Amino acid sequence: MNLPLKDPICAIATPPGKGAIGVVRLSGEGALEVAARVWRGKDPRGLRGGRFTLGEVVDPETGEVLDQALLLVFRAPRSYTGEDACEFHTHGSPAVLRRVLEALVKAGARLAGPGEFTFRAFMNGKLDLAQAEAVLALVEAEGDLARRQALRSLEGSFSRKIAALEDRLLSLLAHIQALLDYPEEGVEPLEAKRVIGEVLQEVEALLAQARSSRLAQRGARLALIGAPNAGKSSLLNALLGYERALVSPIPGTTRDYLEAPLELFGIPLVAVDTAGIRDTSDPLERAGVERALRIAEEADLVLYVADRSAPKPSPPPLPPRSLKVATKADLPPLWEDPGFIPVSSVTGEGLERLKEAIREVLLGKEQGEYLLSERQIEALHQARERLLEAQNLPEDLMGLALEEALKALASLRGRKEVSEEVVARVFQNFCVGK
Repeated sequence: MNLPLKDPICAIATPPGKGAIGVVRLSGEGALEVAARVWRGKDPRGLRGGRFTLGEVVDPETGEVLDQALLLVFRAPRSYTGEDACEFHTHGSPAVLRRVLEALVKAGARLAGPGEFTFRAFMNGKLDLAQAEAVLALVEAEGDLARRQALRSLEGSFSRKIAALEDRLLSLLAHIQALLDYPEEGVEPLEAKRVIGEVLQEVEALLAQARSSRLAQRGARLALIGAPNAGKSSLLNALLGYERALVSPIPGTTRDYLEAPLELFGIPLVAVDTAGIRDTSDPLERAGVERALRIAEEADLVLYVADRSAPKPSPPPLPPRSLKVATKADLPPLWEDPGFIPVSSVTGEGLERLKEAIREVLLGKEQGEYLLSERQIEALHQARERLLEAQNLPEDLMGLALEEALKALASLRGRKEVSEEVVARVFQNFCVGK
């Protein structure tokens, strides 16, 4: 991001469209002077930080009143960017926000680039790189799990864990150097292996959260398959908590697939009710069966649904991530199978057990503490490889591998040895105004 780091920048910070309130941000050296040129009310340059004042936004060239608004002033370094900054809280129409932004540009600010406010926060030491990534993850979070994990990283928990691992490796490197320079004062080989093993264990524990991070961010597809009239549509409605799919005792009602969004254990899911799987001469129904099997192949989890009150069917080949569900558990059963989870869509019996089974298949026993980006996962893999390499070397040759592992860990926070390319990669997906 080859942008000046001092000049005043401005952007609309609220989403596109109409709303009760809109926010326009302004930050940088001279930001309060720019604000004073478009503000009719108390002079922003004389206001204390963290205080609102009521006034009017005006065109600096014509004096036309653009809107009544609230002005919130921040004094450096106690602002998001670490600079003098202010926010104009206006009415949320696109016309108002557009005119306020134009007025600020006329008054001497320039339009901010995507993520430039957060980039300045990073460059001014208000956030490290991991926290900056957490800002974007929090903005984009669609499920509660992603929100919780991103907030934890934004608060610095992930950065503190990485800093602790860096400190351990730095201390070990110092001892190894002492071993080379002063053999009688160095570290014992077994002690070095133990420290490396403990750091490696922590890195692998973080990497174990990669799957839950990906699911928390992109969500998952849940496919319901089974014979006609097995209760798939009723089960979908029961999971959703409202009637989304039409339910009929007539087999073959669902000819195509039907999607519905839901959230379970904080993860956004898309549940897909598919056509009943059976041999048929009807070309339309056969196409639905083929599509159902294709959807099952591509899903993150398959629920194979069978009617426990009817003769037991033979399931088709199922993918590894699948669960078997015996529906209509409120009716007298014609078969029992411990490999199936009994569920009644009428009474709700077994639904919680099914949801817990879905959670365990998708996430494992643990949901994960942090929301890891692909960049962070890649850096942790690099650190793991170098630590494994160091474990298999004699103590006098460990240094280089440990330095590479330390470099990979340091890149997570971006405090040192992080290239401009890496920084640009982090901020390239930010929206304007953040």
